[in-house]
Amino acid sequence: MKKRRSWKLTSNPSKPTRKVPMRRCVGCMESKPKKELIRIAGYEGTVTLDPTGKAKGRGVYLCPSSECLEKAKKKKALARSLGMELSEEQLSQLFKDIEAYEK
Repeated sequence: MKKRRSWKLTSNPSKPTRKVPMRRCVGCMESKPKKELIRIAGYEGTVTLDPTGKAKGRGVYLCPSSECLEKAKKKKALARSLGMELSEEQLSQLFKDIEAYEK
């Protein structure tokens, strides 16, 4: 006799529950759903904002607010997490990109 697996189901019995991917913001250090955060990708010395989440390179997640970017800049969390040195030009460009993304 074979054992049957029982799946956890939502209110809709035809679809099982799905796990929501969580990521941690390097500014405020809060875990939030991946869709609520912005990915910053570092690849071969360049740092870019990655709203799609599919760019090449090492990724760091931030809340879409300038407050979290300030906290990350103060703690030097972006450079540490990306494993590269960030110039003031690169950080100022990230500020502009995130401010444009917020609006």
